[in-house]
Amino acid sequence: MKVLKFGGTSVGSIENIERVKELITDGDKKIVVLSAMSGTTNILVEISELIKAEEPNKALEIIETLCKKYNGVIDDLFETSELKQTVGNYIDGIFEYLKSLTSEKHSELLYNKIVSQGELMSTYMFTQFLIQDGVNARLLPALDFMRIDKSFEPDEFYIKQNLQRIIDEALPADIYITQGFICLDAYGNVANLQRGGSDYTATIIGAVVEADEVQIWTDIDGMHNNDPRFVENTHAISNLSFDEAAELAYFGAKILHPQTVMPAMEANIPVRLKNTMDPESYGTLISQQTDGDGIKAIAAKDNITAIKIKSARMLLAHGFLKKVFEIFEKYETPIDMITTSEIAVSLTIDNDTHLTSIVEELDKFSNVEVDNQQSIICLVGHSIVSHSETHRLFRVLQDIPVRMISYGGSKNNISLLVSTEDKINALQHLNKYVFEDVVS
Repeated sequence: MKVLKFGGTSVGSIENIERVKELITDGDKKIVVLSAMSGTTNILVEISELIKAEEPNKALEIIETLCKKYNGVIDDLFETSELKQTVGNYIDGIFEYLKSLTSEKHSELLYNKIVSQGELMSTYMFTQFLIQDGVNARLLPALDFMRIDKSFEPDEFYIKQNLQRIIDEALPADIYITQGFICLDAYGNVANLQRGGSDYTATIIGAVVEADEVQIWTDIDGMHNNDPRFVENTHAISNLSFDEAAELAYFGAKILHPQTVMPAMEANIPVRLKNTMDPESYGTLISQQTDGDGIKAIAAKDNITAIKIKSARMLLAHGFLKKVFEIFEKYETPIDMITTSEIAVSLTIDNDTHLTSIVEELDKFSNVEVDNQQSIICLVGHSIVSHSETHRLFRVLQDIPVRMISYGGSKNNISLLVSTEDKINALQHLNKYVFEDVVS
């Protein structure tokens, strides 16, 4: 069995929905994970923000507009008046529920309830569309089996027990449809796997059912060797190892949710990235295998904060770094990069929620400098720290002010910290030095 995940763009129009149906109805049994229709989650987040801002009337207006859009999709997607009525009643029920939430006090749980509705609508409509066309399809509600524990990690035992039970209890089907992104928390409340979490859902399910392969279908033909939004003539990478893909996803490759690779890697299940709009394209295959050495790809991660901690009196003293790290641990703030000199430690974080409190505690025993609007540029490939051509990337130093360099912490990753205003220029220069022929 294979697990296929389709993103919002893949189910964002009638044409694309029909294309997805053709892709999955090849006679093989599979589980299909769907995101919300493109744009829906952003609108649901906006509704949540309006409720938080105590503007329920504006929220109601947006709900009405979105409801009309979905009713239009139903009218185009379904053939009989009976089926239009059935699906319309379900979708209208969703929007009535959303309207009822506008009178409630905003909370994290309210937010989670609101943003979960997009996946519920897309999966119900798609399942009914398949049945209309004679496909033996069944809907498996993710909230009946997908759960995270108190550490916000997938509760694998719970998921496996309940997913298998639901499949066994359901009528036999060729295609099982379920929601990506949404889940329950350890207390039974509606929660989610964060934005982009449908990828994560797919690999969690893939690991649980011991799938032959997990396929992530999007609107791009695989993971590219640089960011195609900013760099011309990038190309898809045909093969990546799990380690390489994990590094790229964490450091900004938008095609893949950062945590996606882990369940598949632990279960040794290959993950293939495919393009719904160009299904014949090979895409990118992620597996245990490595394919060549040297730099394969470049990714960038924005919204980085750099913190310089300087203390000539204490830096070399026993326990100084321990004291620094304990502060970040106290505020549950992960560190991305770290470099040291004789009198200072520089590090980066991507979550500044507790930055003020962290700086206040660091100020008690050191001088602290904070630089916002930074970006980490990550260069990834197998054994790049020892590859003969890696030195090329350092030519960027003559063109771009580099704030930090992390080299040697991983044999597959070299990271540079630059001001975000220099990011695009840095990506373009690195592309030239690393991937194009340069005459010395």
